[in-house]
Amino acid sequence: MKAAMNAHDAADMIPDGASLLIGGFMGVGSPHRMIDALVARKAKALTVIANDTARPGFGIGKLISAGAVVRVITSHIGLNPETQKGMIDGTIAVELVPQGTLVERIRAGGMGLGGVLTATGVGTEVEEGKQVVEVEGKKFLLETPISADFSLLAAAQADYVGNLAYSLTAHNFNPVMALAGDTVIAESDTIVPVGVIPPDAVKTPGVLVDHLLLRG
Repeated sequence: MKAAMNAHDAADMIPDGASLLIGGFMGVGSPHRMIDALVARKAKALTVIANDTARPGFGIGKLISAGAVVRVITSHIGLNPETQKGMIDGTIAVELVPQGTLVERIRAGGMGLGGVLTATGVGTEVEEGKQVVEVEGKKFLLETPISADFSLLAAAQADYVGNLAYSLTAHNFNPVMALAGDTVIAESDTIVPVGVIPPDAVKTPGVLVDHLLLRG
């Protein structure tokens, strides 16, 4: 891991048109300082892969409100009417993916797997355009792996070498997203000396983290 940096310098590393894996659910467990810095930089044409797009003006919703996002791969947009409007008027391409399938596609991307077989969506319109694989008499859809240019993570604690510990809902997507980004940027509520975080509490080892934000 390189030296810690401020959020604005980190945002400058992310070019317009980049794909971003962003952790959290409804803004809980999302990297808010990174999101704010991308909005301040007036980032454009981003692809966001996340569990949801939060609410207008909150979390990932700030990127939607700022017009920074052209494509979303997500499970839920029900709380963000701006994302819904963008999908309807064609300004945001939205790919809706069942939550379990989404996290497994990200895991496959991070682990270098060729995809995931799931029965979710078999026999529905979700099946259209996808490869159907039969295993022991049962049909499954082949869902392709997901990876991105950057993973933006939010942790409760980080230590000086980038080991990360999460709390509550932040456990949902952040650890698996740490595997699937070409560059991993993490922000943390606190930064502590190595050894303070119990080994069993480290869910993302520092070797996966390229950059850690300075404390806010």
